[in-house]
Amino acid sequence: MHKTVTKVTNRIIERSKSHRQRYLQRVEEAKGDGVFRNKLPCSNLAHDLAGCVGTCRTALLDDDIPNIAIISAYNDMVSAHQPYGEYPAIIKKSVAKAGGNAQFAGGVPAMCDGVTQGEAGMDMSLMSRDVIAMSTVIGLSHNVFDGAILLGVCDKILPGLLMGGLQFGHLPMILIPAGPMTSGITNKDKNKVREAFAQGEVARNELLVSELKAYHSPGTCTFYGTANSNQLMAEMLGIHLPGSSFVNAGTKLRDALTRSAAEQITSLTHLGMNYTPLAQVISEEAIVNAIIGLMATGGSTNETMHLVAIARAAGIRIDWNDFAELSDITPLLVRIYPNGSGDINSFQQAGGMALLIKELLEGELIHEDVQTVAGKGFARYTEAPVLENDKAVWKSGPKQAGDPTIISTVTDPFETMGGIKVLSGNLGRAIMKISALADGEKTFVEAPAMVFNSQQELEDAFNADKLNRDMVAVVRFQGPRSNGMPELHKLITYLSITMDRGHKVGLVTDGRLSGASGKVPFAIHCTPEAVNGGLLAKVQDLDIILMDAHNSILELKVPEQELEQRNPYEYDPNSSRSGLGRQIFAPLRKDLLGAEEGASSIFAYTDEN
Repeated sequence: MHKTVTKVTNRIIERSKSHRQRYLQRVEEAKGDGVFRNKLPCSNLAHDLAGCVGTCRTALLDDDIPNIAIISAYNDMVSAHQPYGEYPAIIKKSVAKAGGNAQFAGGVPAMCDGVTQGEAGMDMSLMSRDVIAMSTVIGLSHNVFDGAILLGVCDKILPGLLMGGLQFGHLPMILIPAGPMTSGITNKDKNKVREAFAQGEVARNELLVSELKAYHSPGTCTFYGTANSNQLMAEMLGIHLPGSSFVNAGTKLRDALTRSAAEQITSLTHLGMNYTPLAQVISEEAIVNAIIGLMATGGSTNETMHLVAIARAAGIRIDWNDFAELSDITPLLVRIYPNGSGDINSFQQAGGMALLIKELLEGELIHEDVQTVAGKGFARYTEAPVLENDKAVWKSGPKQAGDPTIISTVTDPFETMGGIKVLSGNLGRAIMKISALADGEKTFVEAPAMVFNSQQELEDAFNADKLNRDMVAVVRFQGPRSNGMPELHKLITYLSITMDRGHKVGLVTDGRLSGASGKVPFAIHCTPEAVNGGLLAKVQDLDIILMDAHNSILELKVPEQELEQRNPYEYDPNSSRSGLGRQIFAPLRKDLLGAEEGASSIFAYTDEN
């Protein structure tokens, strides 16, 4: 094992010791020695049985049959979740075949960040992760289940399902993905039309035709954004079946994998010989494996919050220093958009997860001795599923990439370090994604600030032709407690155009960017945020800002004495805290922790705080 991986893992174990012990103690106390439904009074159990149809009632009256919960993020609006409409029937049939019973225990909300991008609804997106976690807990709180299947893919949904599921860490759980859509037009072509529209060169109907060619069918979007980073992270955590993350939606192999997962969860309950509780799968070593996987592929910066929150839900404490140290020693092995020209289907065709994990194991960069839903040991994840007689069977994965421009090797990587750097200085701490920057010089930007207090102000400045100069755009009051920390992805189009005009451009914000954002050097998730005492609130137009990824520096080059005399900008949050239902989220918003702490509110009043 690489010495840095060992060092960081041991540091996480030591840092987490007291929290993890308390968590595992609660898990131990929640365990049972028979089916959980038999602990209920007869009247309570009768309410559960009243909704049963078919063989469900007979099964639940049998003390030897495990009952599996289905928690689903299905809706017709999110393309990645639309396929889940048919999954409960498939799961119930497969669980019954394996000797169990399955009940639909509850649904959770699922926002599409693509639909809400740049709109007021995006202000609720990150907070929806906590709502999803709470909804998952409510679904499982009936305490009649011996295991659970979680159906969710996209940006906040999968992390929320895990954060909630880990409150029932004594139960085995499997995440079942729905798979990506097939590839549409290239991301390069899509972005060309977007930039042309922003400059008034094409009409809205032409833009819509282009977008419909990109997002054209059920399944996850094909770029390597947060949704697909979630899938990679889930497989690196060992909570997907091997190789199941990127099999296309609507295929026979996809359905076979769903059946296999349903059968597998039935065998993992405490009633059998292969008891595998979720708390055992989500370990310190598994968390490190997930970080390494994300770094090796240039995964979404959103995971620097999501993985922190997932780990915290399991009593494990990680921080951005862990990400930074592991990134420094992790070679970049995958180039797909926004880090390259291919997409997630290109990655799958080039060898996918089986090949990536093989390389990482051979490079001694990930822990092999971990518990997964497929059994003990991560070597199993170097196998890939294939369809035989309508069943998923696993065979040895590829030994080399089908396309070496998509997946490289640890001995000849695309880059010698991973995709994320942590910047620090008087402006605070922030994340920079360097894997998406084609020109290494872009990781160093020193330029005058141009300050905006909303993304609309930057858009207005672009439309008024005021961005034509070297600048570091400061977009502040976009952090968790300001307005829920929306993604600012639409700003990339305007800043990209400014760069293409020959100007030096950077972005500093306490907000987020989409996992698919590239090209523009940015320092995001800046913490402390402006509304919470961060120096961003004191930045003024024309102040010089230095962004230096090589030396991990984020600095406002204004004398300290002058900064002490400045008053912070008086921000009025009311404009972004009401309308479209945003006002109802005030209790969650006021308790959101900082970005480096996971930007969640659900730990604010627990012993995990």
